Amino acid sequence: MLIPEASVSAQLVDRTFLRVLWIELAVLVPVIMVMLAFIFKYREKKHPVPENVEGSRSLEIIWTVIPVLLVMVIFYIGLIGFDQIRDVPEKVTTIKVIGQQWSWHFSYENGRETTELLVPVKQPVKLVLTSRDVIHSFYIPAFRIKEDCVPGMENYLSFKAEQPGKYDVFCTEYCGLRHSGMVTKIVAMEGRDFNSWYAAAPEAGKKAGKKSGQTLLAEKGCLGCHTTDGKPSAGPTYKGLYGSRVTVITNGKERTLTADEAYLRSSILTPAADIAKGFPGIMPALPLQPEELETIVKYLESLK
Repeated sequence: MLIPEASVSAQLVDRTFLRVLWIELAVLVPVIMVMLAFIFKYREKKHPVPENVEGSRSLEIIWTVIPVLLVMVIFYIGLIGFDQIRDVPEKVTTIKVIGQQWSWHFSYENGRETTELLVPVKQPVKLVLTSRDVIHSFYIPAFRIKEDCVPGMENYLSFKAEQPGKYDVFCTEYCGLRHSGMVTKIVAMEGRDFNSWYAAAPEAGKKAGKKSGQTLLAEKGCLGCHTTDGKPSAGPTYKGLYGSRVTVITNGKERTLTADEAYLRSSILTPAADIAKGFPGIMPALPLQPEELETIVKYLESLK
């Protein structure tokens, strides 16, 4: 197959798809054969004068009942597969997935935060999905699973990776300007490797100030809209921002101010207060610890 069956859910989906395909072929082939037979038998040369053919109640009942039964069989096959995919085992590794324009953020129960999803193979995983802004859709082609991330509510996905490797993750709900760039990876690791990585992770509540500013910007999804190389994206570039003169829209009025430390803090904590001119006002307010905010501000000040 072009896309490998990298999870149990992929095997279920493919098996369901093939069963439905065989049913469709079992219907298609006889129908085509009857059509060809009729075309040959009632061709114009053999029957130059058309005749009226009376209806058959028995035939009408047959071609009504059989399709209904087939549809019910297809529905049942799909329902069984869907129930198996949505069934969450009691012992799972639970990971929170947060979508935002335009990046993915993953939070583990022990406090670890990443921008790529690390999971163990041969062990069930449950993803709790939500969004900070608009509706996104978390899609793993190799696992054949997809679920929406909706602001203000939580959805879930459950899967068990079968093979170690890296697998693509996409957003399949159009979510704005850089929707096509909202991609990341799932890294499926052997159980012992994942356990070692997980055990080495910082405990929940441990200060994140030791992380670099760039790491925090990546984890919080800031680099999905901003760059550090001087090229503007969906938002202004961070390079050279500190100390520069910027034009913003405040309460519908345009004004120019200096991007000092106070401006940086305000832009992070209350981004809707002063919107950079020429850019959409779509930045969400980020949940940051004081240590994280301090680290990010210091890092932005260094990008001269």
